[in-house]
Amino acid sequence: MDIRELDRHALATMAAVTARIGPDQLRLPTPCADWTLHGLLRHQVSENLGFAAAAGGVTGDLRAWDQGTLGEDPHQAFLDSAAAMTSAFTEDVLDRPLRIREFGFFPGRVALGMHVLDCVVHGWDVAQAIGVAYDPDADLVQHSLKVAALIPAGAPSDDRPRTAFAPVVEISVGSSGLERLLGLVGRRQAWRA
Repeated sequence: MDIRELDRHALATMAAVTARIGPDQLRLPTPCADWTLHGLLRHQVSENLGFAAAAGGVTGDLRAWDQGTLGEDPHQAFLDSAAAMTSAFTEDVLDRPLRIREFGFFPGRVALGMHVLDCVVHGWDVAQAIGVAYDPDADLVQHSLKVAALIPAGAPSDDRPRTAFAPVVEISVGSSGLERLLGLVGRRQAWRA
């Protein structure tokens, strides 16, 4: 599958969850310990806009990754940022090196793979926060597993002052693809415990 199509699918899957958020739920905790639901959504909107900026040639300004706002309609803010993301990744961007946050330069198609992972994981985070079912398609999970397996694990260090996700969580043998993915990015199924 074309990576741009896979990314659109990941955005649509997350949008289906964000559409279910009620205005009284934005202060709920999420599996991302540092973020309420409002903060997590704002992060994902910022990420969408940051990836779009990177595709447009922004390379050194980390503020481009923190421009998201939710306004009066968080779901619409997500949709608008998703549209910006989708339109920025034209075919000519796929092989061009893009600066992704402080993590370095990656070919556009690799950057899109990272974005797919972000959407799949944060879609689960949102669903957990609001207590709704979340069942991303197998193609999204399998792609995200491949990307997550390449992310350095463990705590931040002098060489890596910031990690993309929490440290790996051990998952039992026979776990589903989604459970394995969540373990690779430091998520626990029973995160509220």
